[in-house]
Amino acid sequence: MKCTILHDLPGRLRVHLCCGRMSLSQADVLEYYLRAQDGVQAVKVYDRTQDAVVVYGGERENVISSLARFSFAEAEAMELVPEHTSRALNREFEDKLAAAVMRRCISKLFLPAPITTALALLRSVKYIREGLSALWHGKLSVAVLDATAVTVSMARGDFATAGSVMFMLHLGEILEEWTHKKSVADLASAMSLRVDSVWLQANGTEVLTKITDVKPGNRIVIRTGGMIPLDGRVVEGEAMVNQSSLTGESIPVEKTAGDTVNAATVNRTGSFTFRATRVGADTSLAKIIQLVEDANATKAPIARLADKVAGVFVPVVFVISAVTFVAWMALTGNINEALTSAVAVLVISCPCALGLATPVAIMVGTGKGAEMGILFKSAEALENLRSVGTVVLDKTGTVTRGKPAVTDIVVATRADGSPTMSEKALLKLAAALEHSSEHPLAEAIMAECEARGIVARMVEDFAAVPGRGVTAREGQNVIAAGNVRLMNELGAEVPAGVAEQFATEGKTPLFFAKNGELVGTIAVADEVKETSAEAIAALRKLGVDVRILTGDNRVTAEAIARRVGLSSEQVIADILPADKERHVRELQDAGGKVAMVGDGINDSPALARADVGLAIGTGADIAKEGADVVLMRSDLMDVARAIELSRATIRNIKQDLFWALFYNGIGIPLAAGVFFPLTGWQLSPMFGAAAMSLSSVCVVSNALRLRTFKPKTAH
Repeated sequence: MKCTILHDLPGRLRVHLCCGRMSLSQADVLEYYLRAQDGVQAVKVYDRTQDAVVVYGGERENVISSLARFSFAEAEAMELVPEHTSRALNREFEDKLAAAVMRRCISKLFLPAPITTALALLRSVKYIREGLSALWHGKLSVAVLDATAVTVSMARGDFATAGSVMFMLHLGEILEEWTHKKSVADLASAMSLRVDSVWLQANGTEVLTKITDVKPGNRIVIRTGGMIPLDGRVVEGEAMVNQSSLTGESIPVEKTAGDTVNAATVNRTGSFTFRATRVGADTSLAKIIQLVEDANATKAPIARLADKVAGVFVPVVFVISAVTFVAWMALTGNINEALTSAVAVLVISCPCALGLATPVAIMVGTGKGAEMGILFKSAEALENLRSVGTVVLDKTGTVTRGKPAVTDIVVATRADGSPTMSEKALLKLAAALEHSSEHPLAEAIMAECEARGIVARMVEDFAAVPGRGVTAREGQNVIAAGNVRLMNELGAEVPAGVAEQFATEGKTPLFFAKNGELVGTIAVADEVKETSAEAIAALRKLGVDVRILTGDNRVTAEAIARRVGLSSEQVIADILPADKERHVRELQDAGGKVAMVGDGINDSPALARADVGLAIGTGADIAKEGADVVLMRSDLMDVARAIELSRATIRNIKQDLFWALFYNGIGIPLAAGVFFPLTGWQLSPMFGAAAMSLSSVCVVSNALRLRTFKPKTAH
């Protein structure tokens, strides 16, 4: 593509693209293409001026050559391009606003009075019809206030005021519509995709196929920079995939044969072929969007309070308007002054701000949560999480990885201090004994051996000793693996206190013997996740009490607790899965709200019992039963981030409600003329309508600030 450099600064380039008229979709395609280039940090493409601003950290020549290589004809065949609706919304808003102002200017400057009066009458039909419709359904809504204000103004022959009021109301409607659509579009832009076609692998060839024609089982080829359109499993190739659209984690994850991939994730490097497993509404992306939409359809307790306030607001405003009219008539005897003040009271009052405060904030809050990989199933869960006083953590799979791993390999020493064998020889002996075992400890040891490239040797006379371990014969040698009891039976002496020391560290030791001599010890443990200690510290900093709930023995549980900064008093151990719900209930009875965090495997009753249940590390399985909040990543830090987001959302709602009430508390007396005797201030109906519209826009704009929310616990 040909382009002209307009501004050239170090790290920043503005170019004009010689491509004729650029469509919105073409601007999106070019923006996406440039973002995928190495060294490019930020891109903004202006479709109306055909300009592009590129902020880069690499070589300037690379950016210019990337632009030179670009062709819209080739780009249209890209597998997937993200759909950005913000630009279209902005253009729609600008066009509507310009058209409204232009019509008003023409009406005021060029049209004779009879025509402007006729136009005012025509425009008033909309407001009067909406007001009558509300009354017909028994609702005293803001539409009734607007209709009354317009009707009264025209009834007294003041068509100029009526026209000005309707103009300002119309501008307010345009602004409210734009801000509301903007909040919805942000989530759609972040998570939705426009999918035209994909490369399907069939009979040894690749065929460009419409996405709607793809069926489960089809093989799809994904190249560098391409987005993954469906859920599936990799069958060949390898790549680094950015899963931030689903999990909020920007660090790419390696994908190889056998790994799962999800729709809306991006292949950063490499290429691979995957078999589609879920298409259409069954993909994880579709389920997430459905979950967010369902949450937006619910009401938080604070929203019900706002609805009640708004419900009595309109009748009170009518009463204030009537009192204003009577007072001005009694004081001045001027019906025009009295009607002007009464109409100003009607149009300045704004129950809309009260009604918008909660739903828009909930919508933005749940959408922001989805971007972070935190899915709220209801608005009530979003509100309740802010006041949680105790967080109960299931140990296995939540605080720990949920998968045993080798932590220590200790080779025994002889009396003279020499080692009985090398570490590699000990692992070879362990592999020979454990490759036939199905015990979780054996699986951990075999995983360690495979990682080190150790192949298991064949043994004879393999036998499992219940409750003790295993024995076998390798050539002329009798080898064994097991606990202290088995070693004692074989005459292999285990140093005193070794088993107990491992236990206090939360580890399970497995002792190995050869011909009755102890040759080494391999300890296995369910390792603590890297972020668990940091997450628990963050929760405590938020003023939340943290407890660990586990079926493990107390010694192991307390060892894990110490590693994450908790005391033994904060551990509930030796309980069955069925008893977890009872312990959560006991904490609730002690006072305060309780949140339960688990992996959802055997925690469903406890998750359902808690005031807020959080299922962690669910990945694509977002419909965990009993959970109110689904954390897509297996990262305990997301619990702290969810609480922070909940508190930020409710704080935002309270700010909106305060300013809505404060605005009405100042605006209505000002319109009624309460300050007139002291200051001479009195509001005309036209400015009252403008103030009313502006208040709604301010409330929605404040809610939209949640889009920039960043948790303090972010890495």
